[in-house]
Amino acid sequence: MTNAVTGWNSVGLLVISFLLVTIPQVAGQDATCVPGVVLEEFLFEEVPFPSCHASTICETKNGLIAAWFGGTREGAVDVGIWLTRQVEGKWTAPVLVADGIPEEGPRLPCWNPVLFQIPQGDLLLFYKVGPSPSSWWGMAKRSGDGGVSWSEAVQLPNGYLGPVRNKPLWIDGKMLCGSSTEDDSWRVHFERIDPEFKEWVFLGLRRQEGSFNVIQPTLLRYADDRIQALCRSQEGSIIETWSSDRGETWSQLTPLALPNPNSGIDGVTLRDGRQLLVYNHTRKEEGTPRGREMLNVAISNDGHDWATAGVLERGAGEYSYPAVIQTNDGKVHVTYTHERKRIKHVVIDPRLIEVTTK
Repeated sequence: MTNAVTGWNSVGLLVISFLLVTIPQVAGQDATCVPGVVLEEFLFEEVPFPSCHASTICETKNGLIAAWFGGTREGAVDVGIWLTRQVEGKWTAPVLVADGIPEEGPRLPCWNPVLFQIPQGDLLLFYKVGPSPSSWWGMAKRSGDGGVSWSEAVQLPNGYLGPVRNKPLWIDGKMLCGSSTEDDSWRVHFERIDPEFKEWVFLGLRRQEGSFNVIQPTLLRYADDRIQALCRSQEGSIIETWSSDRGETWSQLTPLALPNPNSGIDGVTLRDGRQLLVYNHTRKEEGTPRGREMLNVAISNDGHDWATAGVLERGAGEYSYPAVIQTNDGKVHVTYTHERKRIKHVVIDPRLIEVTTK
């Protein structure tokens, strides 16, 4: 049975008692109600673009770094990839690090940056360029100094997109990337990439009859070395698939008891073995809140039973597309779209999240 939050005890821990598929009611608008939150801030206040979305965050050898796409609006040709670094506890002014200006032809929009720090290696920035998600292609840049300077952009091999929205897993000296395409319905696949971009392996997920329309998988790793991919879907639920051979093959797609209003999700495997997921616990067009009006945190021990840890945002607006990491000090960092105008950064101490799942 999957559980959800109904209240707090005297030390601020959660009491679990009813099905997670029931949307939790939180007093007030825009309320933050997650135990262990130690910091809430915006990555910037003043920027030269009116709209932003799809953030990514990463810990480098020099500290935290975050990126997102920004411009007139999503899909506009002036949309580029913007980046900020945390220096001495403060975020630097955002800078444009990638655009869709080709050597020849018209300018195109950029999409969905993903930052990834290679252990003892370069910092990578993956992103997409193209007219739309159904026709974009993968691009990448490298930084050897933690994001201060960047190489020229390179286009990924034909048919490869890299991590389409969420961070890769580092397995056996290579990146396992959750990816997807939108040109022939929505389909998830996986890519294994070596850090020098010399070897590319496409790991397809066989399309099953009557299957789900899914994109943007987030990858979670378990103590028994299994990998779980949780996917955004058009069917109203988060969809899962599992691999027992380090991503070579994957199980049939099946729905979780967690709703998905056709919005991006992200999660991380904590050092204590638990899984932490940030997602919109709403339906697309039903109830209040609905769609992307509420952003939630959930915890699981096994990937099947998820307990609500709290609500990051709730209000008449858009709070979406989270990116989640755990840094070397044990803290969890979440960035997400806040009203399409700013990117919010929340820091959580996961030791203070105590929930019960059966």
